Amino acid sequence: MSTKNMKIEALQRFFTAYAADDVDGIAQVLSEDIEWTIPGHHPLAGTKHGIAEVRSFFEQLGKTGFRAEPLFLEASAEYVVDVHHGWSTEGIGKVEGIWALIWHFGADGKVDRVVNLSSDQHRMDSFVWAEFSLAALPDRLA
Repeated sequence: MSTKNMKIEALQRFFTAYAADDVDGIAQVLSEDIEWTIPGHHPLAGTKHGIAEVRSFFEQLGKTGFRAEPLFLEASAEYVVDVHHGWSTEGIGKVEGIWALIWHFGADGKVDRVVNLSSDQHRMDSFVWAEFSLAALPDRLA
């Protein structure tokens, strides 16, 4: 099997685990030192460092029943680009849109960097703020 096909297969396993709310399955595709960047100006935005932070992000996002359906996967020697339709099924607000993710694979054959791009960042920011609030001060600064 070619390296490109192995990378695409890894992402197919990721999306299968994601659809099943299987955070352990998601983590199996990721390097221990993963960096996952979520754009925006909301409580879940920012770069997550390490599997524990990425798992926590997916556990929180899972509370909104967020789903993703891959539309496009293409690989090069180091990268995979995925374009997927995403939507929420739970919570106060609803969001639906198209996301593109740039996945980088490290020497160990696992994903070590992801950059997430939203087709409507303002809508995603509003959605996350409606679903998640920051802890009150001083707990937020602890």
